[in-house]
Amino acid sequence: MGRRLLLSGTALITLLTISSLSEVGAASFKIVNNCRSTIWPALITAKTASETEQLPTTGFALKSGESKNISIPTPWVGRIWGRTHCGQDSSGNFTCLTGDCGTGALECDGSFGQPPFTFAEFSINNIEGLDFYDVTVVDGFNLPMLVVPKVTSGERACGTTGCLVDLNGACPKVLSVERGDGRVGVVACSNALYLEALEGNPKPLMDPSVSTKYRWSLYSRFFRSACPRAYTDPYEDRTATLTCASADYIITFCPSPNTGKTTE
Repeated sequence: MGRRLLLSGTALITLLTISSLSEVGAASFKIVNNCRSTIWPALITAKTASETEQLPTTGFALKSGESKNISIPTPWVGRIWGRTHCGQDSSGNFTCLTGDCGTGALECDGSFGQPPFTFAEFSINNIEGLDFYDVTVVDGFNLPMLVVPKVTSGERACGTTGCLVDLNGACPKVLSVERGDGRVGVVACSNALYLEALEGNPKPLMDPSVSTKYRWSLYSRFFRSACPRAYTDPYEDRTATLTCASADYIITFCPSPNTGKTTE
């Protein structure tokens, strides 16, 4: 599967293709790092939205406690995620243990990250000027994440969404992604549904003592119970995708009281 741009079954890409987008002013994303250490947020614009202006950045470092405001040209369809455990090797090649986009540089420059990781999807100024957004763990989890719309005074409040729990410590062993850099620790949690699609069948995660369907249901339930507001199943996004009228957005990694457990 690799670096897919948008899941073919998601509502956001469908909305983009069936609607005619109107020109309005830019939206604002405030990206906040409440994690205990530095993360490296990244953004990507959907190829089907190529007529939109370029983003001012597609990847940057954000230290613990810092925030960054980004102007998003509208209409816009794309994703944002957080990369962890990043650094440069002796050749200057930039890589991350989670969410790495494979460019060898800080900027992702149109390349999507390598699952598993948490990400938010946005379709800004779509049908009738509405925004559509969700947080998804369909491809797995690496960081808690919260999206909060910020509407202008007098406008109807819009719903928040996200996955607020740090799943790495509780991740089933068969789904856990270890650091792999000589240090102990789980850095990400794969979603069984993503692994099933990647492998073409569920055999790698089969437990001979129970049926495959039952075992798969347990893993899916793990994500759904921990992140009830997030998008956990590519075929069931009816309640995970929210709408809002022309809002700005605060996107927080490791939202309070969760401080996350990432280490540099």
